[in-house]
Amino acid sequence: MENALLIGLSRQVALKRQMSVVANNLANMNTAGYKASTLMFEEHLMPVARMNEQSGPDKRLSYVLDSATYLSFREGAYQQSNNELDVAVSGDGWLVVDTPNGERYTRNGQLKLDAEGQLVTPSGYPVLGDGGPITIGPGEIGIEIAKDGTISTNQGIKDRLRVVQFENNAALSKEGETLFSTAQQPEPAEDVRVLQGVVEKSNVQPISELTRMIETVRAYTSISQMLSREQDLRRQAIEQLGTPARP
Repeated sequence: MENALLIGLSRQVALKRQMSVVANNLANMNTAGYKASTLMFEEHLMPVARMNEQSGPDKRLSYVLDSATYLSFREGAYQQSNNELDVAVSGDGWLVVDTPNGERYTRNGQLKLDAEGQLVTPSGYPVLGDGGPITIGPGEIGIEIAKDGTISTNQGIKDRLRVVQFENNAALSKEGETLFSTAQQPEPAEDVRVLQGVVEKSNVQPISELTRMIETVRAYTSISQMLSREQDLRRQAIEQLGTPARP
């Protein structure tokens, strides 16, 4: 009975974590460049816990473990924004961003100019070109971004957006909502296009996430009811064992 409670509790803890992941996906369904997360579960066999009175495979106790979070790097839909500073990377490529913790990578191309004229992300981090941070002068107009990432104005070519790729995207770690880090060495991206005036939307699928949320709530409720029944049985057993036998 004690083991049933512990196993049920392990499942509830995992479901609580899954609900947090689903809720975060839904909260960022309109965040440009956001990549949806999915919680991965696995069976955890306790190395020493046993039900010795049982026979066969039921003798070993199996718990639920939320082992890792899987990121979907599927491209989101592309939406025309008509903002000359917005860019989307079509293909397997990442924009390079300079942060206080070093270079980071993003697919969020909703760019803007800060007070110094630097091209930055919505969070204010400079976007890097081949020559470093990209600066647009106060008198420059007619910003154009070519498909290879080259940025030019009425004053000529300014720089080219640095777009990179990695051998294994699965090794990327999320920092915040749309920034990623990795120990891998970035390589110049091939077979990609930079689209001006376009934003890559989140790859979250709202219907799938809502369905997953409903399934999670139902599973959590079912386990809660099972644990409640187990507690009732435990209480009844204690009451009966504690009742003096009639003479």
